[in-house]
This record gives sequence, C-alpha cells and structure tokens, in this order.
Amino acid sequence: MNQIYAPWRIEWVERDRDPIDGCPFCVLPERGDDVDARIVARGEHNFVLLNNAPYNPGHAMVIPYDHVAEWGALADDVMLEHGRLKAATIAALEGSSGPDGVNTGMNLGGSAAGGSIDDHIHTHVIPRWDGDTNFMPVVSDTTVIVEAVDRTYEHLHAAFGDLEAAVTVPPIEGDDADAADHTAGAVRLSF
Repeated sequence: MNQIYAPWRIEWVERDRDPIDGCPFCVLPERGDDVDARIVARGEHNFVLLNNAPYNPGHAMVIPYDHVAEWGALADDVMLEHGRLKAATIAALEGSSGPDGVNTGMNLGGSAAGGSIDDHIHTHVIPRWDGDTNFMPVVSDTTVIVEAVDRTYEHLHAAFGDLEAAVTVPPIEGDDADAADHTAGAVRLSF
C-alpha cells in the first residue's frame, strides 16, 4: 500500500499551533478548559491527559501534578493514586473501546528511553487490538490514526464518568462563576 487515506487528519494538519511556554504537563492543567486541554480525568495528585499524537485511539497518560523527573521523588500518596488512576484509565478504556490488550509504561531517562518530555514523569496507557498497527510506528515511522482525538475524548470521558470512583462536582455559581475553574470538563475521581 502506497497511500493511507485519512481525511480526518486535516484537522490536525491545519490546527492552530498551541504556544505552550514551559512544561506542557504543568501548563495544561492550569489552562481553565479541560476539554480543550484534553484532560479526561483528575485525581487529587494526578490527572489523565489524552496524548495529542497517539499511537492508537485512547492513548492516554497518567501524570502527577508535581513536576519531578524521578519516580522515587514522588510522595507515597501520589504514587498510590497514580497507580489507582492508571487502573481507572484501563477500566475506562475497556468500557469505552473494548481493546484486546493494553500497554502501559514510563519513558525514564529522556530521549535515551524514547521520551520527549524527560523532566516530568508520566505513565503511558495505550489500548491495543489484535491486528492493529503494532509495527507501523516502529518499522516505517508511520502513525495510523483511526479516530479523531476529539471523538476519543468524548467516549473516554463518558467511560470515566461511569466508574465507581467518579464524583460529581457541582457547578460554580455566584461571584465565583467567573473565576477560572481548571476542573471544568474533567471527571473527578476519588479513591
């Protein structure tokens, strides 16, 4: 096959470039619009962000709010919630898209480990299907995206909302309604 027809990718090609000044994992949670930032769920110490250049639809990352480069630098409660949020992400993926398997992992050590953001640890959670594009990104430097990231956000967000750990956050009213509510849109999880 010489061509892969993917007309939905034009939205990605023509998108406005996002001028993030600093660490995206620190900037995005403070933006004020979790839907636009593609944050699908939040815990007290960690959040779940859809990967903007996914290997597969639903490729998410569990990220601590703390900007640290080493796993051992996190407090015990942050590590525990990180693990629970990873499990919740797997459950949400299973509920939203029914993958045949899931890859999880961390790129510790910067570019030597395959990571592009090496000073803010994060765990990748990637749904996999039998016969999917396993070899394409590695062998031919080609990423096949079968679903737009915005659509993935919608059904993964709904699946997080169905989890037992999901809590309802009341809307802000009165004088505080104009204040930046950085949790607007994300599903809040409590473990």
